[in-house]
Amino acid sequence: MRKFALALAAALFTLMPGTSFAGASIKVVAAENFYADIAQQIGGPEVEVVSILNNPNQDPHDFEASPSTARQIADAELVVYSGADYDPWVKSLLAASPSDHRKVIVAADLVHRVSGDNPHIWYDPQTMPAVAAALAAEFSSRDPAHKADYEARLAAFDASLQPMLQKIAEMKQKHAGDAVTATEPVFGYMIDALGYDMRNQSFQISVMNDTEPSASDFAAFQEDLKTRKVKVLIYNDQVTDDMTEKLKELAQQSGVGIIGVTETLPAGMTYQSWMMDELTRLDKAMSGPAS
Repeated sequence: MRKFALALAAALFTLMPGTSFAGASIKVVAAENFYADIAQQIGGPEVEVVSILNNPNQDPHDFEASPSTARQIADAELVVYSGADYDPWVKSLLAASPSDHRKVIVAADLVHRVSGDNPHIWYDPQTMPAVAAALAAEFSSRDPAHKADYEARLAAFDASLQPMLQKIAEMKQKHAGDAVTATEPVFGYMIDALGYDMRNQSFQISVMNDTEPSASDFAAFQEDLKTRKVKVLIYNDQVTDDMTEKLKELAQQSGVGIIGVTETLPAGMTYQSWMMDELTRLDKAMSGPAS
């Protein structure tokens, strides 16, 4: 079904006139809305940004490209996407509309992540500063008259990340080495930055790859919750099923903290406020009954 949708989009976008942009000096398409947020913060009024994955209630892995998505990619002057196999449909649409004028920023390339790595790289604290710097450089190259503005916004963005980095350092000092678990590896890079021990990774990889976890992995996960070997259960708020609900129920019965994280930027938040919200909730859960 997904391959069919890509083929349909590639076939139709050249037949359907029009553009989703309104004449801004630099037209940007971000595959995910958190990259769009960063692009807007750096570009300011000199850019027009649209994002493709926006719905906080949708599983991003179920996304199917449409003709309108293909038109957005074709019309863009700059495309930003995650890479590392998280959003492979972007590469297909780029190939379907080759352009010497369009530039592409692949976040995974900036932080040296490749196919087979955990693709949820926006939770790595190193990723967004690298993306912001690449955006500022590209905007400055295309629009030298506003170079000072882009550089100033980049400096302001980097400064705005300091509370998040300070929060990470504080939480690492309090809980480094403590064990947590998750239904998927969505939050994995942030857990690495915090210095926590992530358990049940084989289970998580199975879920991420849309395969059934083994009975032994599921039993080990349940045992960790029952015996409170972990302080917190982290789950993907956009992807829940019967197994996730059973694990959440068991965690609650066992006095293990529970927090949900998302794969898209929630409405009304910036990247910075999104990260701080999830870190604050995790910090509270780490200090809860299971401590």
